[in-house]
Amino acid sequence: MDGKEYGQTLRQLTLWTHHVLLPVYGREVTSAEPWCSRWWEHPEAVAQFHGLWLAWGELTGPGSKQSGPANWHRDYLVPVMSALRNPTGPFAGCKPGAHRPKEVPKVDAIDPFGPVG
Repeated sequence: MDGKEYGQTLRQLTLWTHHVLLPVYGREVTSAEPWCSRWWEHPEAVAQFHGLWLAWGELTGPGSKQSGPANWHRDYLVPVMSALRNPTGPFAGCKPGAHRPKEVPKVDAIDPFGPVG
């Protein structure tokens, strides 16, 4: 996705996160379970929430099986929230009202599998 479609998808994701996910599943912020109030500035969080949102639509929407919501909780919600709120996860170093950008790991600017010169 790009451009307008990407922006619309992020808007829908944000609405779902703020009005469905967090009011029900947002736990208290502690040093053991950090949170960032600017979660959208963490690419890992955006990617994880996007997958969670898509799975939620598939497993809890019209036509889903009765076990869909339970499967969503077990297979998607718990692992995603545990990974994001882990003390070493993407929100590590963020505090209530204080976003801390993460440093991306360095990668050598070579193509290790490219043609040998």
